[in-house]
Amino acid sequence: MSKLKVMSAPSIRRLPSYLLVAREIQEEGQEYLSATYVANRLGFEPIQVRKDLAITGISGRPKKGYPVKELVATIEHFLRWDEEHRAIVVGAGNLGSALIGYSGFTTHGLRFVAAFDSNPAKAGQQIHGVPVLPMDELAGRVVDLKVSLALLTVPRDKAQDLTDRLVAAGITAIWNFTNCKVKAPDSVVVQNEDLSSGFAMLSVKRRLVEIG
Repeated sequence: MSKLKVMSAPSIRRLPSYLLVAREIQEEGQEYLSATYVANRLGFEPIQVRKDLAITGISGRPKKGYPVKELVATIEHFLRWDEEHRAIVVGAGNLGSALIGYSGFTTHGLRFVAAFDSNPAKAGQQIHGVPVLPMDELAGRVVDLKVSLALLTVPRDKAQDLTDRLVAAGITAIWNFTNCKVKAPDSVVVQNEDLSSGFAMLSVKRRLVEIG
């Protein structure tokens, strides 16, 4: 059984929401935050919040809750959001450009240092201050740029080929935003984000609400 399964992927996905609440409370100057308060804010059960936070190693204090400053630091450290993650975007189209422009990533330590695109007209341009480089320079620039993380936002038919090229270049983590489930060696971490699947869930949930 993998460590991820032991920790529970759903628990990890909920941690950013807890961190957001904790940061808000920290800005208000409060020193402690209870699991019950977090649960009420987010629509969860307090026991679920406690179980989720337990995977980070932090423990609450009886009748007080979690020390807010420590809670923020603990979640950030567990998620590795207290580190800098230099990344490249492969595919400088609409989605790639939007991801580069999302300012929220900076609070997670994610820093885009370059984008690559196969369109020669885009080479030499910048997207939100990030330089766009020719796709044929990908293999030779990964080491120079000191990156190990790549966001993949290319057409489906290009996804696997570029995944292979990224792996060969030394990339060890791929955030895949294509609707193609790419294959990579076990030594390379791949996180698939299928936007169409998310919209499918939204559409069905909306229909269920409408029909009562």
